[in-house]
Amino acid sequence: MRRRARKQRLPAPVGCVSVESLAHDGRGVAHVAGKTVFIEGALPGEEVGFRYLAAHRHFDEGQVTELHRPAPDRVTARCRHYGVCGGCSLQHLHPVAQVRARQQVLLENLQRLGHVQPQDVLDPLTAPVWGYRGKARLGVKHVTRKGRVLVGFREKRTPYLADLSRCEVLHPSVGEQLPLLCELVGGLEARTRIPQIEVAVAEQATALVFRHLDALSAGDRQQLRAFARQYGFHVYLQPAGPDSIQPLEPVESVLSYRLPDQSVEIRFLPGDFTQVNQAINRQLVTRVLELLEPEASDGVLDLFCGLGNFTLPLARHAGQVTGVEGEADLVARARDNAVHNGLDNVVFHVANLFEDQRQAAWAGSAVNKVLLDPPRSGAAAVLPVLGNIHPARIVYVSCHPGTLARDAGMLVHDFGYHLRAAGVLDMFPHTAHVESIALFERGARG
Repeated sequence: MRRRARKQRLPAPVGCVSVESLAHDGRGVAHVAGKTVFIEGALPGEEVGFRYLAAHRHFDEGQVTELHRPAPDRVTARCRHYGVCGGCSLQHLHPVAQVRARQQVLLENLQRLGHVQPQDVLDPLTAPVWGYRGKARLGVKHVTRKGRVLVGFREKRTPYLADLSRCEVLHPSVGEQLPLLCELVGGLEARTRIPQIEVAVAEQATALVFRHLDALSAGDRQQLRAFARQYGFHVYLQPAGPDSIQPLEPVESVLSYRLPDQSVEIRFLPGDFTQVNQAINRQLVTRVLELLEPEASDGVLDLFCGLGNFTLPLARHAGQVTGVEGEADLVARARDNAVHNGLDNVVFHVANLFEDQRQAAWAGSAVNKVLLDPPRSGAAAVLPVLGNIHPARIVYVSCHPGTLARDAGMLVHDFGYHLRAAGVLDMFPHTAHVESIALFERGARG
């Protein structure tokens, strides 16, 4: 006979506690009777009352219920759904203070995990903090008891979709049109068989990819076409995996973004990886060029190159650029982008950069500068390649401060590099994500 799970008994709410710091996930850190408590909605320097959400052996979790002494950097959240929707975690902290907190997380990780510190701290890259998000996957659910469809992000701490009327961080073409999307899907025969809409904002239009679990009827397809024409969206269908994405309306959909300072246009498909925040991406590309200083005599290696976001701007300045990426489809589109931009001094290779690549042909090419732009897992597996070719300068673009710190430690302590500079970029305002960039130079500290 199965025993019924015992409901967790939580400690009584706490009337007042001092918040000491900010955790890496954006929660305030306090101590009650010597035990660490991570408190949602709390900021350093505040005195708050809170209720317990969960109790664990070594730490507890809580949520603010009262503010006895607010921090100077506390602001009123702009979004009416903040605190329920799980899309944001730091709208209650002033955007300037958010950037300071990310910078602190970066520097603490470098010192604690990599045992390194940068000679210089770069000024952060910042841009408008609302309506910035041009890539997203929105959940879709027909909720019988509500009698309608919900479209948006999931609630905090639950598997349910938040009931959103708008999203302040999504690009306005979508963030201000969530009710319209709910109404559209609610009017389809397949309303219960569409679990997701992927958003990709291009310069020409906003693309919406409808994931559908069953074949769509002719009537549903016609409704989606009419919706695309009326509101100017590019509508795609996805009946299976990412490779199945196909345009519905317009049939000849073309998506792209421009890097005007480098006279580069990148064409992409809605399921491709592109940076979420294009205003920051434009600044990031410029900073990469400033730090790497490509010249006509240089051979540059761009690892984890994707569609050529950095490769093609680098090719405007360097003598020869080699881009390496693990996904063959992305490499094919990167090659097309090179042709589209009239660049003939760039070559692309497909390679698994999470395996030993020291014997690869591209790993023995004449390279004196390297760009690394890995996923969250970092670039540890490919660092031995750099140990063989000894580039004078390495720029590392990171989306996870922990793996950057680990790899920075390897570059400094194992391969003889100096961490010349590091800093953050505000790619995901109002969240706890820390995106950063670092410059490594070979040899002793200058």
